[in-house]
Amino acid sequence: MIADQQSHITYAARTDMGKKRRVNEDRYIVRAYRVEENRTPALLAIVADGIGGHQAGDIAAQLTVETITQGVATFQGGDPLPCLQSAIIEAGRVVSTNAAESERLAGMGSTVAVALIVGPRLYTVTVGDSRIYLLRQGRLRQVSIDHTWVQEAIDYDIISPEEAKDHPQAHVIRRHIGGKQLPEPDIRMPLEDGENDSRAISNQGMHLKRGDRLLLCTDGLTDMVTDLEIYQALKEKPVEEAAESLLDLALDHGGHDNITLIILAAPKGRHQERPRSKFGCLLAAAVSSLILILITALALVAVWWFGFWPWSP
Repeated sequence: MIADQQSHITYAARTDMGKKRRVNEDRYIVRAYRVEENRTPALLAIVADGIGGHQAGDIAAQLTVETITQGVATFQGGDPLPCLQSAIIEAGRVVSTNAAESERLAGMGSTVAVALIVGPRLYTVTVGDSRIYLLRQGRLRQVSIDHTWVQEAIDYDIISPEEAKDHPQAHVIRRHIGGKQLPEPDIRMPLEDGENDSRAISNQGMHLKRGDRLLLCTDGLTDMVTDLEIYQALKEKPVEEAAESLLDLALDHGGHDNITLIILAAPKGRHQERPRSKFGCLLAAAVSSLILILITALALVAVWWFGFWPWSP
């Protein structure tokens, strides 16, 4: 892909160290491109959270963002999911290699949430508990799946979602970037309750609609801000104001962790799904009329040629 100065997506991003941390271990990037194959505009958004309690989480998050960005930039067209998955796996390899080569970096890791919008089509990949939300037609839904102990316990009916909120193992990560094993990118994007994995994966590449908004964020936001507060900010405020409002809410509610968020609004311009223009409709009607006239003329010639002309004496 070719880097572009202008984005076809309206967006806003914020990051803050919070009130309890001495270092901001979160990293993010938002970058606009054009696909070389057909000049389609694209936007890449990434949030990464250096895993708390490990050394050099900020370095792991920075390596994660840089490596994924480099990998996605090689996308030339077609289905971008294989490129996204390869970029995440490579990020795992880079973080693990750097951690193994330096005692100071030993044990570092990161979570990551990635959204790539190509034209109006959305593709997502996550590892860990950094999240992606979609606001569509007045409904907020988390379209990523947390890779945590409590989420697995919920899935197996060991605990309820209410019990998970304050559970002592709420932040035990089951997948992350770094470590001895390469990360397993999650491309499930559930849009409805009860979707199986195959259905959730098939949602990849869906068309964003006018009014859709996406939120990518680290757990420093979702630990402090409720889904209702996220919904209200995304629904009622312009993108910049919504981003500032959510950051302020997280800080006002305690700011116990680093806070990072990116808000994306649906594509605008000719890549937005919309009805055909009046000129397009008139042109289509004119072409259809010409085709009908031509068919009628050919039919008349045929019946005359074969002697079935009804008005002959």
